[in-house]
Amino acid sequence: MPFLSAMRIDPGKPNTIMKPKLNICAVLGLLLAAWPLFAAEPEEGFKPLFNGRDLSGWLGSPTFWSVRDGAITGQTTKENPAKGNTFLIWTNGALDDFELRASFKIVANNNVGFANSGIQYRSKVIDPSYWVVGGYQGDFEAGKTYSGILYEERGRGILAQRGQMTTIDERGKVHVVGSLGNSADIQAAIKNEDWNDYTILARGNHLTHVINGRVTIDVTDNDAAHRSFSGVLALQLHAGQPMTVQFKDIRVKRLQLAEGRKKIVMVAGHPSHGPGAHEFNAGVQLLNKCLQHQPNMVSAFYLNGWPKDPSAFDNADGILLFMDGGGGHPAVQEDHLQQIDRLMSKGVGLACAHYAVEVPKENGGPEFQRWIGGYYETAFSTNPHWTADFQSLPDHPITRGVKPFSIKDEWYFNMRFRPNMEGVTPILVAKPSDETRQGKSASPRGPYPHIVAAAGREEVLAWAVERPDGGRGFGFTGAHFHANWGNENFRKLVLNALLWVAKADVPEHGVECAVTPEDLKKNLDPKRN
Repeated sequence: MPFLSAMRIDPGKPNTIMKPKLNICAVLGLLLAAWPLFAAEPEEGFKPLFNGRDLSGWLGSPTFWSVRDGAITGQTTKENPAKGNTFLIWTNGALDDFELRASFKIVANNNVGFANSGIQYRSKVIDPSYWVVGGYQGDFEAGKTYSGILYEERGRGILAQRGQMTTIDERGKVHVVGSLGNSADIQAAIKNEDWNDYTILARGNHLTHVINGRVTIDVTDNDAAHRSFSGVLALQLHAGQPMTVQFKDIRVKRLQLAEGRKKIVMVAGHPSHGPGAHEFNAGVQLLNKCLQHQPNMVSAFYLNGWPKDPSAFDNADGILLFMDGGGGHPAVQEDHLQQIDRLMSKGVGLACAHYAVEVPKENGGPEFQRWIGGYYETAFSTNPHWTADFQSLPDHPITRGVKPFSIKDEWYFNMRFRPNMEGVTPILVAKPSDETRQGKSASPRGPYPHIVAAAGREEVLAWAVERPDGGRGFGFTGAHFHANWGNENFRKLVLNALLWVAKADVPEHGVECAVTPEDLKKNLDPKRN
């Protein structure tokens, strides 16, 4: 295990460029405007991240982390020291814009009286073998200096001392622009070796820490090269003197993204089928890679089934479901249809790809008709493998930059659309051959007479809807074969659709993203041939 430096910036050597402080009236005005965020209020929208019993959803060294008396507990001793700063990482998702609330207690198990810890947020896992994390940290200690400051672990160091309002400029220099009060006065409100309440707010590039109702720092980070808008949540156990730190009542409320940004949440199903087919986990990670540099677009993904993150969809503008369907469709399990329906009523967009468009007729069918305009109905729709030739495309944001193309896939057709295709805009349309209609390449259940009788008819293989609730829907029947993401037009059409359902601006020439053969081999599920 590597030794990790625990050095901090020496507070006796200023690392800030001082500017004239705001006058007291201006500061009071800012605080009064912000006060509703910190005042006592019902906890509507907050979701628990710790169950109070065990470390489900958290990962760290069992040498140091456990649950005691209903609290996450990290402990080092003289006999069992940490060789470097180590962390307990929340594994169920990443945080972007949010308000986090938690209680902490820290005790120095020595005569020195110093112990340090913190809450990492929007951070990155640097060394998973020793649970090393770097990024923003809401600092606290069993001391009188660091509690409440903003520190960037393994990065830029102290970004705001306690009581400071700072702005970090484009070159990474820290400017003190105002005061939130005397540091010693704020420290006086922090209970030594007892429970304290910590609140962290992150919205866009604006970060705020609050301990026991006192605002401790207020930072605007304009350093585009180093700031972070999304990342992991983790709890720190600091190297050095023996200590015990505890956390409880950890809960989060996701906030609507700032600065006009839009967010798409992609959910991948469990592995199924043979190698190269139904590669849901690899597929969403490839799409996520392509969306990373889209202006004002944030993407998040969850692997291997329905998210364990209780806040996964709370600030989503659009959702992609890419997973096995039918009676085992994750969307029709437990109360998931009700969860999605609440989101749809708020205007959240929904896209479903391949098998995810199939739900039982009586359990999900009516909902999918409302949400995305149609669905695959067993014994009505069909699923042959065939080469669809898309000779022309409609004028729609989803088709921007997409050229006519031809590609083999398991293209479903004869979908159960809304009556008279009400509100449904066909996006991909192709005509199957008579052999395809006979079901010779379909599943073993064989063809259906009503499909054979429709010989010569063009079939809708992808479509879009704009719902009365203001939301948008997209259905896409392809993507059985993972290799098809290597086709520029196939890929661009789906990427455009993800922006469109989230109500983000689709570029004039569509979403540009280069994908190499090596990219297509990444994150594939381990499967038997």
